[in-house]
Amino acid sequence: MVQRYAGGVRSSYRARMAQKADNHVMQGKRILLGVTGGIAAYKSADLVRRLVEHGAQVQVVMTAAAREFVTPTTFQALSGRAVRTDLWDPAAEAAMGHIELARWAELVLVAPASADFLARLAHGLADDLLTTLCLATAAPIAVAPAMNQLMWSNAATRSNVDLLTSRGMHLIGPAVGDQACGEYGPGRLLEPMEIVSQIAPLLAPAGPLVGRRVLLTAGPTRECIDPVRFVSNRSSGKMGFAMAESMRAAGADVVLISGPVFLPTPPGVRRIDVESAEQMYAAVQRELPGTAIFIGTAAVADYRPVACAPQKIKKNSETLALELTRTTDILLQVSAGAQRPFMVGFAAETNAVEHYALAKLLAKNLDLIAANEVGHAKAFDSDDNSLLVLWRGGRLELPVSSKRELARALTGVIIEQYLAQLAARDRDSAAQHDSAELATREGARAS
Repeated sequence: MVQRYAGGVRSSYRARMAQKADNHVMQGKRILLGVTGGIAAYKSADLVRRLVEHGAQVQVVMTAAAREFVTPTTFQALSGRAVRTDLWDPAAEAAMGHIELARWAELVLVAPASADFLARLAHGLADDLLTTLCLATAAPIAVAPAMNQLMWSNAATRSNVDLLTSRGMHLIGPAVGDQACGEYGPGRLLEPMEIVSQIAPLLAPAGPLVGRRVLLTAGPTRECIDPVRFVSNRSSGKMGFAMAESMRAAGADVVLISGPVFLPTPPGVRRIDVESAEQMYAAVQRELPGTAIFIGTAAVADYRPVACAPQKIKKNSETLALELTRTTDILLQVSAGAQRPFMVGFAAETNAVEHYALAKLLAKNLDLIAANEVGHAKAFDSDDNSLLVLWRGGRLELPVSSKRELARALTGVIIEQYLAQLAARDRDSAAQHDSAELATREGARAS
């Protein structure tokens, strides 16, 4: 169940928009949106609208160059707040307004961020209100660049961006595409909804998994036959990546170990790329300490070739025999280990889904398993799916919906079962403590 939060949005329009939003991570969050000069500044107006729809409080700060492209009145109408433009505003600065703004912000987002702004920020200049705020805030800072593709590729810009990211600032984009100057390449501002999705995890997470570490595996593995061939499967990794995004939204510190897929890393998630089952197992072992919940969504190969040929195998015969051997069972090894976290497995079956999923749950000593039927036009390479969720003493069917929606629903079930398990352990521990104290007192009286 998704918890919904009441917002503190002033106008009835913004309140309605906030209630319509299906993502409440931003509800009530204070976002300072910096707008710098560039034709992409027109997208910032839609960005304000999207942020408000998600329940955020938005304070816009514009540079002088930005005001050449869009008027402050536009942003004031959309945000419901007077736009700040000048470091030397007598009314605001009488009370050190720039410091108040810097403290107010829970996130500073600069979109678009011009090449000039990135250069000034990288070198610690504070010659206008926006750069001053960036230096004076303790909030995370995200920059969404927008500029000509040659400017973006210039060594000076690349150096400035590298310097900023090394200091912990978050880079959002840019996208590749047609540009206002008629050229094509990297440098386009991401679309507003893409920016919204990427900044959500940067806000202070508020959820039941805050302070807890979740380790996930996702995607297929590739088992080498020779330098150009491998054994693999049809897993797209989409469900695993959706689970990583959902777990992060619940406040968890998420580590995602992924086989070879072509998917963007969910914002706020630390990703480790691997190829083979053995590489995935080694990465899991390295990352396991401190893990509260382990979720094995990866379609790990059950078998691999005994040997990987050092050279390409030539087509010299009508048949080719491959000798295969079992790979390490990652779920089984993690479940049997001394550092056993709450264990969640996945089962993809072509028939008797519930029978095989239940057998896997018991055989691998899992706490919960999510199963689905796979085959031609089912689950693999699809954005939609359905799941049968099983745990000891319970089952739940999640009907066909998008994998992101399924991930949110499954996350809720996992959290419920995980917290119930923790509560049961606490009760058992308290009962054992009380029993030990009683035995001590009885022993003292007997003596």
